[in-house]
Amino acid sequence: MSDPGFIDMIDRVFGGAVTTLIGAFTGRLMYHSGEVKLGRRRFFGRELLWEIPVAVGMALIGEAAASYIGLTQPVSTGFVATLAYLGPRGAEAVLSAWLCRKK
Repeated sequence: MSDPGFIDMIDRVFGGAVTTLIGAFTGRLMYHSGEVKLGRRRFFGRELLWEIPVAVGMALIGEAAASYIGLTQPVSTGFVATLAYLGPRGAEAVLSAWLCRKK
């Protein structure tokens, strides 16, 4: 039996919901850190509080989309983290491009 990966380990210890939230918060923290690096935000500013509902919302949306697509762990957690990094506007742009693509 192979050793579990990091996401599998977190999933076994905390469960799927917490793993999804960790992925979403990680994605939003990566986005926030990029904004801090560009000088658009302070790291410990009010903006950081607004990332909490965005992360939770993106976790819900990302998990539903991952389930719809048929992704399993750990791929679904990576998908959630990616969508959380993109945020609502970025996810909307990706979804719109995917839905409007020519067949």
